[in-house]
Amino acid sequence: MKQQHRLDPWLEGYLGYLTDVRRQSAGTIRDVRCTLRRVSRAMARMRPGIPLWKLSLNDYIRWIDRERESGSSPRSIGKNISHLRGLLDYTWRSGRCDRNVLDGFSLQDTYCPQAPAVLTLEEARRMVQACPQDTPAQRADRVMLLLFYGCGLRTGELCRLNVQDIDRELRSVFVAHGKGDRQRHVPIPDGVYTELLAYLLERGGKRGPLFRTHAKGARITLDQASRTVREIAARAGIGRTVTPKTLRHSFATHLMDRGVDLAVIARLMGHRSPTETGVYLHVLPQRPREAVNHLDPDNPVEEKPT
Repeated sequence: MKQQHRLDPWLEGYLGYLTDVRRQSAGTIRDVRCTLRRVSRAMARMRPGIPLWKLSLNDYIRWIDRERESGSSPRSIGKNISHLRGLLDYTWRSGRCDRNVLDGFSLQDTYCPQAPAVLTLEEARRMVQACPQDTPAQRADRVMLLLFYGCGLRTGELCRLNVQDIDRELRSVFVAHGKGDRQRHVPIPDGVYTELLAYLLERGGKRGPLFRTHAKGARITLDQASRTVREIAARAGIGRTVTPKTLRHSFATHLMDRGVDLAVIARLMGHRSPTETGVYLHVLPQRPREAVNHLDPDNPVEEKPT
């Protein structure tokens, strides 16, 4: 297991507080740790020898300006400020600083979310066709690709799947540890389920990780799953980088393009609310116009066919 870089003891104490007292999820702790590590390194160059809780508001504004210059998005900077505000509030309540200089501070930037990278239906079809089925390893890679695209799983969610997470009665995947430790069942499309069953039968019904490395038989890692997707995309002749996240975005976008309700897509993807899923509306700029064009001013209530 990769050893984590240890932070200042006070920062480690704050992370312990978030874990033991606030009961924050492991993913949140990782995000906060990453923020504190990055900002600590940046401030060590700007204001050496001064801990984060002794910095002034002007120091943080200078850091924000440098983050903007380096290309960080307002959303990313805003998340980092939120993490830092939590640390400074904890430090102030513990008596180690006079005040929380970030209390009430927020960015005024207008956040315009970028449309996520997605595949066309033809590109998705080409990727599936680029997966041979001659060997057990090839069939495993194909099923992995089908689950990424057919169920919209995150990379970590797929890598953590066990054989027993496949519910044969419901024909669904049980995601036990989604983002924010949220759990969900994701229905498996019929075509994907058929190939998944054949893969499970070939494994001999063994429990444990659903996907293992071909060489050592250990649970597949995030890097290995991502590399497999990139290799399949290259064989399919797609001249840009394709990642598991691209397949997840494509899953949501193609469902939305077929008129599936936003709330349903949000639930399938494990989002906290449809608001998170709204980013996919930017991929389909014509949809709002199409929806409005369906309205008939002379007959606002469409009659249902008998």
